[in-house]
Order: sequence, then structure tokens, then C-alpha cells
Amino acid sequence: MVNKTIKSAIESMMFVWGEPLSIKDIADIFNVDKKDIYECCKQLQEEYEQEGRGIVIREVNKSFQFVTRKENLDYIERLCTPVRRRRLSQSALETLAIVAYKQPVTKGEIEAIRGIRCDRVMEGLMAKNLVAQIGRAETVGRPMLYGTTDEFLKQFEFESLKDLPPIEDIEGAIFEDEEPPVFEGVAGQISLDELSGENENDTDKAED
Repeated sequence: MVNKTIKSAIESMMFVWGEPLSIKDIADIFNVDKKDIYECCKQLQEEYEQEGRGIVIREVNKSFQFVTRKENLDYIERLCTPVRRRRLSQSALETLAIVAYKQPVTKGEIEAIRGIRCDRVMEGLMAKNLVAQIGRAETVGRPMLYGTTDEFLKQFEFESLKDLPPIEDIEGAIFEDEEPPVFEGVAGQISLDELSGENENDTDKAED
């Protein structure tokens, strides 16, 4: 086995392993002397350093591990810290409110309240794990029943459905108010970045 092949394999192993990978473990896998493996790891370490890679190889007590370059810490922190939160569209909020208050509910019942088809909106809510299929109605055709999920409770900071604000007439609330009062004050707490990889344009298309 040539040195280049060993170094390539060591890179893959360190990437998958995550924790410091000991020279002894690597040597046992390749059935190669530990001194040779150590030399390969040091060569790799030097190559990464010379090329100024964003990933560097750290030695810890005769073990080697991939770590990020410390000079890039600021950028990593920016990436890992949410800087903005996107909201559900008005159509999605209305549909979600109906499901929350009427559940278990069928698509037909939702459409009867909203006066518009809800297939794409429901697909979007299900993709975000806010709504799920929970059974079938005992009526003609046995249509699918839908309800909210634990993720819905978490995102709106409810401990249970009992925490939903009281509402007497959900149809009136939807058509008489600009903002659905059922989620007033908490709608902005939904972070779609945590729920899906869709961008804003894709989200709008799914919720039309």
C-alpha cells in the first residue's frame, strides 16, 4: 500500500471518527508500523497548514483529529447563531389555526372554512412537522384526519393544546381580522430555518 493511499484513508477516518484517532488504532487497521503511520499523519498535518486550509489537524497525545482553524471562529459563530427568523405565511397560519382548533379535521372541513383548496399549504405544514395525519374519519370515503404535532406545541411555546387561546368562532376570526388572533404575539416565534431547508421563495410557493 503506497503512502498516498494511506494518507487518503487516514483523512477519511479522521473525518468520520470525529474524536482524536490514535496512532495505534490506525496502525492496527493498516497492519503498518506505528512510526510510519505517525510520519503520515505529520505529513498530512504539514500539508494542511502549508495550504492554509480551514480545517487543520491537531495532535493530542499521539492521536490526531480534524479541527477548525481558530482564525475562522468568528465566521463559525455567525453561522451557528440564528440571525433572523422567517414567519409562516398568512395562508399557512390560517390553515394551521383551523387544524389546531378543529382537530381532528379533514381537508374538506378546512377548505369549507377557508373557501379555498389547501393541498399545497397542508403539504408545507406537514413538511415542517407542524401538522400530521392522525387517522381516518368514520364517514363516506373515510377521509384522512389531521392534527397538530408536538413540534407545533414547541414552536408556539404551548405545553399542551389546553394552552391555546380561547376562540368562539374560528371562521369569523379568520375572515374578519387581518391577523389570526389565535396566534397573535407568538407567530413570529416560528423559525422555519430550524424546520426545513427551503428558502423564502420556495416557502411562498408551497403555501400559496
